Amino acid sequence: MRVYLPATTTALRTLVDEGRLTGPHTAFAVTPQLREFYERSDADADQEELEYAALLTAARASLRLLDVDPAAPRRRVVLAADVPDDQVSPMDDPHVERGAVRVTADVRMRDVASAHVDGSDAEDDVRAAVDVVLEADLGSEDAQFVVDQAEGHELAWYASQELGTVLELL
Repeated sequence: MRVYLPATTTALRTLVDEGRLTGPHTAFAVTPQLREFYERSDADADQEELEYAALLTAARASLRLLDVDPAAPRRRVVLAADVPDDQVSPMDDPHVERGAVRVTADVRMRDVASAHVDGSDAEDDVRAAVDVVLEADLGSEDAQFVVDQAEGHELAWYASQELGTVLELL
């Protein structure tokens, strides 16, 4: 199953150096709940659009991880990884995001298809969003506006073979 794992550059460094991120992990995927939500909203979303929605949710979760990783550059990171289906279970809880899953396995470098990382132009907006993401989660419209600014930046795509080079550029 393809999952989108929120991360930071610190986690990316661990993946490159150690070849794995030790599980369990919270990630995002195209789950029945996510698919049902889009079907109920009359959105005619295909698989690619649903995967993009899962990726964007993981990018928001990356902001939360940056909040607890002050040494990491202020860039959102999402890893797209393919893990065995039997190692993934939907988180059926009304208090978590649609598409949230629990990955019980380690995520190994060979499982990672790509990484999605903010460019340097996003750092100021991401820094501001990290400071207020929890307020946005609690419903603050002002905080949500700040988070929206960060989410307006497209994440750059990198193949797994490029991850060492990406880290050198940060």
